[in-house]
Amino acid sequence: MGTRIQSHQLKNGLFVSGRPEQQQKEKQPTMAARAVPYTGGDIKKSGELGKMFDIPGVVEPPKAPPSRASTSSSGSIRNSSSGPIRNSSGPLNVVLPTGLFTSGPLGSGPLGSGPQRRSGQLDNSAVGSGTGSGSSKALYGSAVTSLAGDVKVGFRVSRPVVWVVMVVVVMGLLVGAFLMVAVKKAVILLAVGAVLVPLIVGLIWNYAWGRRGLLGFVRRYPDTELRGAIDGQYVKVTGVVTCGSIPLESSYQKVHRCVYVSTELYEFRGLGGKSAHSKHRFFSWGSRHSEKFVADFYISDFQSGLRALVKAGYGTKVAPFVREATVVDVKKENMDLSSSFLHWLADRNLSSDDRIMRLKEGYIKEGSTVSVMGVVRRHDNVLMIVPPQEPLSTGCQWFRCLLPTYVEGLVLTCDDNQNADVVPV
Repeated sequence: MGTRIQSHQLKNGLFVSGRPEQQQKEKQPTMAARAVPYTGGDIKKSGELGKMFDIPGVVEPPKAPPSRASTSSSGSIRNSSSGPIRNSSGPLNVVLPTGLFTSGPLGSGPLGSGPQRRSGQLDNSAVGSGTGSGSSKALYGSAVTSLAGDVKVGFRVSRPVVWVVMVVVVMGLLVGAFLMVAVKKAVILLAVGAVLVPLIVGLIWNYAWGRRGLLGFVRRYPDTELRGAIDGQYVKVTGVVTCGSIPLESSYQKVHRCVYVSTELYEFRGLGGKSAHSKHRFFSWGSRHSEKFVADFYISDFQSGLRALVKAGYGTKVAPFVREATVVDVKKENMDLSSSFLHWLADRNLSSDDRIMRLKEGYIKEGSTVSVMGVVRRHDNVLMIVPPQEPLSTGCQWFRCLLPTYVEGLVLTCDDNQNADVVPV
């Protein structure tokens, strides 16, 4: 019994023998997760392409596990792009969501270098004047001037005058000693003492009152109107201050928007106590830690209303005379330290053992009334006050028996009480 030959009809109407071919379903194009080998022009390294042409010696490239990005769907790839980009643990060649092949894992190029950020977050490490991680100690950049220690106030006397005084003193001592030996009378000793005692008292007086004499000279110095000030003129301007591009903050009380901040820790050294520094004397207060910062700020003249930029930052020499207030006072009767003060000491690696300490803090807040002494500079319609090249000298104050006193840099004074209200700006 013969077998029946199967036949089927084509679309054009013809009948042909054989079974109809099964039409394969169209497959969606997929992205290859396998790394594309680099042939370098050698057909033997092309893998499947070399096998198609029966080329002997074809090297099979090593198989690599598929990358995470290629196995995920397009929807998951879009969702993952909203968060931080993760490095791929697959092969060096990775398929991006755009379909391109790149060498290296995701995020290894210029766009992925460094820590990734999400929208709405702020990178605190980029802020030069912010606080460090886990620490409340302020870290300012080069735009803020860090002042070391107290203002140095010196005496300026010409060398010829000094030599004349020394010669007179030596000659007086020699003549007095010779007359005492020759005449043997106490009157000569009294005459020598009458000459030396006023000199010694004068030196002690100037050493004790030199700083106060300088401050009195600064207060009596007449104010200058900025409208009529010429370039290069030494002026004193009194007005309200406003912050520049970098506002400051006091380290302990956290008073923000300041143009000058100062925090100093003092220790009292008794008999056999610990010294705050190498020159700390017995039964006196010594500075153990000091933080003083000042930045560029603006001052509005009371007389003309003009505003000038005071160049106090970038390492400028500044002589601030600002009253400090005691914010922490540790005595023998009260050794219980507050948590905020202990945290402040820990941030600066300072010990908190049984010591008599006193923490003082001063600042010039925005809106305070300040007097600035410096040189006027005009550049491209910008009015500035810069430090003078020569130190400020008070000259001889004969009525007060004070020798010429000098100070270098910008002179900055503020007599406002820190607890008083300031002018809103």
